[in-house]
Amino acid sequence: MLFLGNNSNNGLNGNNNLNNNGRFVEIALAQVRTALMRNLWEVLCSEENLYFAFKKARKHKTLKTYVIKFERNLKENLLLLRRELLQKAYRPLPLERFIIRDPKTRKISKSDFRDRIIHHTLCNIIEPIFEKCFIHDSYANRKGKGTLNAIKRFEFFKRKASKNNSRAAFVFKADISRYFDTVNHKLLLQAIKKRIKDKNILWLIKIILGNYSVCNSAKGMPLGNLTSQFFANVFLNELDKFVKHKLKARFYIRYVDDFVILHEDKYVLNSYKPEIEKFLINKLGLELHPKKSKVIDLRRGIDFLGFRNFYYYKLLRKANLRKIKRKLSLFKESFDNKLITYDEIYESMRGWVSYARQANTFRLRQNFSKQIESKFPNEISTIEFNRWAKAITKNNPKPL
Repeated sequence: MLFLGNNSNNGLNGNNNLNNNGRFVEIALAQVRTALMRNLWEVLCSEENLYFAFKKARKHKTLKTYVIKFERNLKENLLLLRRELLQKAYRPLPLERFIIRDPKTRKISKSDFRDRIIHHTLCNIIEPIFEKCFIHDSYANRKGKGTLNAIKRFEFFKRKASKNNSRAAFVFKADISRYFDTVNHKLLLQAIKKRIKDKNILWLIKIILGNYSVCNSAKGMPLGNLTSQFFANVFLNELDKFVKHKLKARFYIRYVDDFVILHEDKYVLNSYKPEIEKFLINKLGLELHPKKSKVIDLRRGIDFLGFRNFYYYKLLRKANLRKIKRKLSLFKESFDNKLITYDEIYESMRGWVSYARQANTFRLRQNFSKQIESKFPNEISTIEFNRWAKAITKNNPKPL
């Protein structure tokens, strides 16, 4: 456990090509690049895009019963989805709702697998169109961004605001109250229409949004859906531009509905708060969380993206440690019941260790690696095997 250190031109041409990732990524990207010169709806409904969407939807879920069932008749199932889209007959199935505690209680609404494929077909096409209008410092659910890069950016801004920790610095840390439950569909669609004019794609977006609402009102998005995560960036891009262009805030970072602004003057940050509150209420129909939105002296430490950030060091929050321990136990149970592969577990745990490495956690990571080895003795991931095989080949080259 090293945590410390048959091609085809048609994506629906049978199951033998399921591992041919590179080919279909290339096809999908080529389709997206030409999308603006063609009918967007045609590209969205193409067989290549549907197949690529299926590949993305099933990632890390290859042993799930619903994936196996869908894959048995893959070509027929994808062609059926394509026909439903083209005929405007597509309707999503009811959401599966459940509650998780991680440790905060959250209501999760899970879409059926076939609907998740549709979400990917949509995002494959419209995401590149919106990406060019997002600000640099929006880090959630974007390629090349993510939690680790957001933390690194926070470190950079912290040094800038404090002049390399030589003076006091402050953070306005904010959270939008009940964000996913309060997104107004009408206002969201207005933001989307600034970039998307295709009536067919707008129809599909309305269908997806209409599958979820709070108290029978045209509000809310299901927490957990790919489209919800993407639409969150589209909607709050309006806030990003207000903070950057109107308030002229230099050191601003947003991750979904959490955001921070750093500054050497706490009075400047206090002046931002009412301006942001006014904008959110009047323009987006949203509100800041009254208890979680405040100006904090950086010397006290700031909770941001799972870390407790201080001037000279970072610690993992205790809630984060409890969460990963629960996750490891669930992985063990799923592995014993043959519901998940060791490769999938290794990928997830390796990602967490990379995340934890951003804090002062050397001993913690050592202990965590030992726990994994004790829970999965004699297991080796494909990544580890290939790494060792490559090292052996390098050290023992074949004779000429």
